[in-house]
Amino acid sequence: MMILSTILVALVALEHVYILALEMFMWTTPRAQKAFGTTRQFAQETKSLAANQGLYNGFLAAGLVWGLLHPNDTFGYQLQLFFLICVGVAAVYGSITAKKSILFVQGLPAFAAILAVVLANL
Repeated sequence: MMILSTILVALVALEHVYILALEMFMWTTPRAQKAFGTTRQFAQETKSLAANQGLYNGFLAAGLVWGLLHPNDTFGYQLQLFFLICVGVAAVYGSITAKKSILFVQGLPAFAAILAVVLANL
């Protein structure tokens, strides 16, 4: 179970690095516009806001990686759990306020990782 939890946490971290890239560096590209359902004009007008959002996604990814690499297993577990819960809360909020698919795209992996991390540390 420990290997599975490590893989799931790493996947959630990678997903948030990808979101960081989309929001900070690719926001005005057709790829990001399709992913977020925006128009070219909206993307241009909100470029700095999206970069800020991307930075926060980077912090989530950094926290998850920190939890995976921390030499103290107990503290690493706590870090992973905290940052996964942050991702889960953000996914629920995003699904209510922005786009329902966020719950599945970001929330489902986070909730699966939470379950695996908790079970691996019983």
